[in-house]
Amino acid sequence: MRLFKRIVSGLLVVFLLIAGLFLTFIGPWPAYTSSFENTAYFNRNLQLIDQAATLNTLTDQPDALLCGWGVANLNPPKGVPLAGLSAREGAPSTGIHDDVFVKAVAFSDGEDTAVIVGADMLLIPTNVADLVREAVARETPLQASNIFFTASHSHNSVGAFAPGLIASISFGPYDPAVPPVLAEAFTKAVLDAYNSLAPAKFAQGAVDATDYIRNRTRDAGVDPLLNWMMIEKEGGERCVMTRFSAHPTILNSSTMEVSAEFPGYLQRRLEEKTGATAVYLGGAVGSMSPRAPQAEIDFEKCELLGHALAELVLDATEADLDYTDRADVASVGASMELPSLQVRLFSPNWRLSPLVRHIVGLSNRGWVGAVKVGDVLFVNTPGDFSGEIAADWQDWGEAQGLSLWVSGFSGDYAGYISPDKYYHELFDHKGRLSYETGQLSWLGPHMESFFTTLMEKMVDVMHQPAPALVAAW
Repeated sequence: MRLFKRIVSGLLVVFLLIAGLFLTFIGPWPAYTSSFENTAYFNRNLQLIDQAATLNTLTDQPDALLCGWGVANLNPPKGVPLAGLSAREGAPSTGIHDDVFVKAVAFSDGEDTAVIVGADMLLIPTNVADLVREAVARETPLQASNIFFTASHSHNSVGAFAPGLIASISFGPYDPAVPPVLAEAFTKAVLDAYNSLAPAKFAQGAVDATDYIRNRTRDAGVDPLLNWMMIEKEGGERCVMTRFSAHPTILNSSTMEVSAEFPGYLQRRLEEKTGATAVYLGGAVGSMSPRAPQAEIDFEKCELLGHALAELVLDATEADLDYTDRADVASVGASMELPSLQVRLFSPNWRLSPLVRHIVGLSNRGWVGAVKVGDVLFVNTPGDFSGEIAADWQDWGEAQGLSLWVSGFSGDYAGYISPDKYYHELFDHKGRLSYETGQLSWLGPHMESFFTTLMEKMVDVMHQPAPALVAAW
């Protein structure tokens, strides 16, 4: 009888230990509703932006503008998984349908230099971004805050680039050989851009592309702007940058070939028609889907949409453009501390343990950055940023006299960042867990406000000329 009690007591202790560990690392934990204002971590984030801003020399009378650009191929070997669609289950790719690239554009006013990097990839993983920052810093004066990463968000480009459970589901099984190869290509593009800086001028604008984008989650607004910038060096060499917010998801999980999707067709069309190097920056793709012209084959839909968007840019740039050859250049960027993890899978009132991030491979940090080129401001966030929020940001920027280019995938990934008003829509009208405001909404109920405040802070520290410093002695 005594032995039986000992066995029962031992089993009970083991059960309680396992249950305690499960609750500690898995959950459920009560959901939180507290905001970020006045928290120590958020104040540290603001200080990081202030510190990054001090590295710039702001002026309202800049010297002549210098620009340069570089391109590197990203085609993976046959068999490397494609990133973006978990239904592929990490199956090997079967070849290259069309080339994928990383492209970089450098801007300098003689005092400050910043580089915009756009890649035909699902996103820019942290490990690759860090390798690039380190490599570029060894070869140039450029620091981490001077490099602005974003991706087209193609779901048919190279995968296998990040470790962790979540990464393996979305990007395919991790291959440690992939990140160094990607980093080498990114570094080459950035260095080529920096080393080719030369006197240049630019013109920029935006066209309404409402006909080619839709809100896939609800009857609500879109980010309709197709931004463009035409850059021309004194010798006539040109580069055209574009930004658009539709998800490149025309191709589905049955497509196993590498492709840049419709952004690839857009870039190739612009290069064919203008002779310029074309660079595509993914916009705020959260809840934004493409509205492609009809065709029998998905690749034909990609081509038709890419060409339609290219024609909008060509129409906007065929007239005499209002070029400027002077622009103040500045940049800020830093790895920010994010709010506590709040993944809700079953109830709006319960979340997984914030410690589960150690199990699935999620970071509690996210890169936020901005680059100023005159009255153009590139801003980005670490995730699928909502096009609805971006549209509001652009309206706000216009009121400040700025053209705001809003992107995501800044060198970190923190899930979907949706409007705060939708946060409690955990399930859709059919009772299914919502993709964007449920399983991939990781960071609590105030993410729109959180990133909006950071964006406005970055604009504030760069938009006005720096005040004269008075010696303290």
